[in-house]
Amino acid sequence: MMKVAVVFKGYVALALLSGSFVCSAQDATPDEGKRYGVSRWLEPEVKSFEAQDKAHPPRPGAIVCFGSSSMRMWNDIQEDLAPLTIIPRGFGGSNMNDALMFADRMVLPCEPRAIVLYEGDNDVAQGIGVERIVDTFGLFVDKVHNHFPECRIYVLSVKPSIKRMNMWAAMEEVNRLLAEECDKDQRLVFVDVASVMFDEDGEPQKEFFKPDDLHMTREGYAVWRDVLRPVLMDAELQYEN
Repeated sequence: MMKVAVVFKGYVALALLSGSFVCSAQDATPDEGKRYGVSRWLEPEVKSFEAQDKAHPPRPGAIVCFGSSSMRMWNDIQEDLAPLTIIPRGFGGSNMNDALMFADRMVLPCEPRAIVLYEGDNDVAQGIGVERIVDTFGLFVDKVHNHFPECRIYVLSVKPSIKRMNMWAAMEEVNRLLAEECDKDQRLVFVDVASVMFDEDGEPQKEFFKPDDLHMTREGYAVWRDVLRPVLMDAELQYEN
């Protein structure tokens, strides 16, 4: 087994990663949408992924990269993380509850060996409480592990952005609690992509953001790549065919 350490401002999440991956035929968990309300406007995007998968079924045992627009707009993710087999599953505007609700249709059918998750950003902007975000993350983890008990989940920290810096205190708390949750389970790894986005004055680096001051430029994704890629290569390359 391989030990991977990811450091987040003094917190260390250690993951003992094993190579087995088991598929369970259990039914999906009950509708948890009452926790936030279901973002039904995402339905067309979800259906598009379903149609794509029907036409070209994804190879089982890949890494599903799942989450909101910061994941959806990482256009070079497959090249950045090659030779790992990556299935992009970003859907813009989603939150942690959407990840929970749509996992049955967008993630579990792919039979992933690992998931890279980015959520929490929109949740804070929508006024969802920090504890509720982290609790919903726990339900997402349970849903995944009910079907695939050995699936590793790499949790990207909520990023700082120029537009949402007034919310950074809450986002930092989400990151701290997500790191703590990952420290409790050897299948979870917290990956800090936030710290590298600040300049010397503690402000988000402007070159990392598009004119909307929220979504990232290629330069921003390059720093994410440089943080995430070594973690995944150390842990996941051994499982590639």
